[in-house]
Amino acid sequence: MDQEQAIATVSHGDPIAPVIFGVTLILISALIGRIIARRVRQPSVLGELIMGVLLGNLLYFFGFDLMGVLREGIAYTELSKLVLSGASLDGTLAELMGTERGEKFLEIIQSPQGTEYIAVAQAVDVFSRYGVIFLLFHVGLDTCVNELRSVGADSLRVAIIGVAAPFLLGFAVTWFLTPDAPHAQHMFLGATLGATSIGITARVLQDLNQHRCQEAQIIVGAAVMDDVLGLVMLAIVSGIVVTGSVEINEIVRTMLLASLFIISVLYLGPHIIQILIKMLRNMNVLEAKLFVPFIFVMLLAWLANLVGLATIVGAFAAGLLLLDSHFKAWGDHRRHKYSIKELFAPLEAILVPVFFVLMGIQVKLETFLDWNVVLLSVALILVAVIGKVVAGLGVLGTDLKRLAVGVGMMPRGEVGLVFASIGINLNVIDRSMFSAVVLMVIVTTLATPPILKALLGQGEAARQARFKKLCE
Repeated sequence: MDQEQAIATVSHGDPIAPVIFGVTLILISALIGRIIARRVRQPSVLGELIMGVLLGNLLYFFGFDLMGVLREGIAYTELSKLVLSGASLDGTLAELMGTERGEKFLEIIQSPQGTEYIAVAQAVDVFSRYGVIFLLFHVGLDTCVNELRSVGADSLRVAIIGVAAPFLLGFAVTWFLTPDAPHAQHMFLGATLGATSIGITARVLQDLNQHRCQEAQIIVGAAVMDDVLGLVMLAIVSGIVVTGSVEINEIVRTMLLASLFIISVLYLGPHIIQILIKMLRNMNVLEAKLFVPFIFVMLLAWLANLVGLATIVGAFAAGLLLLDSHFKAWGDHRRHKYSIKELFAPLEAILVPVFFVLMGIQVKLETFLDWNVVLLSVALILVAVIGKVVAGLGVLGTDLKRLAVGVGMMPRGEVGLVFASIGINLNVIDRSMFSAVVLMVIVTTLATPPILKALLGQGEAARQARFKKLCE
């Protein structure tokens, strides 16, 4: 049975059947990758990412058209927005993907199974986004506020160095390799290198049971601040590209909104939780512990996006503020059958692997056959690694593993890809540079799990004792 017959058979009688097929295929791949990774004593996220790379490239090579849609990821989302706004389909495809890839993609979505492929892609994208939200919500639940405060100064220093160093190094290296390109292009690539994806590191820290260690708290705090600084950097560079000058008003507006969101969440968040609890006081404790956290995390994720921050910043803040002790109306929280963390663990276990496999699927290995792209990629990878590793110098004290903090800030993940896609939409970077950025994202994402494991594999008993003391 060929691919089209398989899809047709699965979809017979129920329009959601293709979605079930696509999501299940990804989950099975994630499960296989997780099993293999654990057998070779590596974090499960590494297996999920590699399985995504293999799934996306092998199945696409053998003519499985569903992968042709899933591999486009961000480009597919941007295509939908532009076409719905009245842009030409052919012209938009050529601009986003190039003529050859655009024609192939158009052929796939206009096939008899095209609408089913699009439905699967949309569903998988939604599941993956929910996955990373619940991942950071879980990280927030596991983060001690007192510990986060104790490393606040370290996190701020790490964030500033982690944005400034990659930007300056990236600007210098790309200027050296592409001297004829405009400086706006060099600046944009530098800004892209300053991004950090906390999702990858958070999952690795969980896999290693190191999410409560002091290094982890510094990384998480720095990543949240890094998101704000990266947003400001992107606003500055985008303003220069579009207008040819620095838009001070836009920069100030971005900083004010981000600061207002963080301050408001910290001070008003507990009151919002109590209001939600009062609204649901007639429900049993199990329902209350499900609905209150779910509504709260989605509300903060939406508000974070509204002010220009990543949704995962809101999700992390929700986890940080939600405590089982808030549900004292139902008796002593220590006697409740389930904690918030235990109730949401199944959602995280199912949805998070979808996110990592989808990231792997979107890696196009064929783009690295051009030696110019490879050369630029190697340069960007070196700068990306060095720029974040030196950020560990922002950590004071000889007992902390500065290298672990720097490596924890290394993955660019989906954040780097988003920055790069904005660069393409603004016509400030071309396809070869985009491919180089993609390879940089792949390497920094895949290299982080095994390195972090080697750096944080020891001393768990001492870390747990320190965490318990700070949170008492």
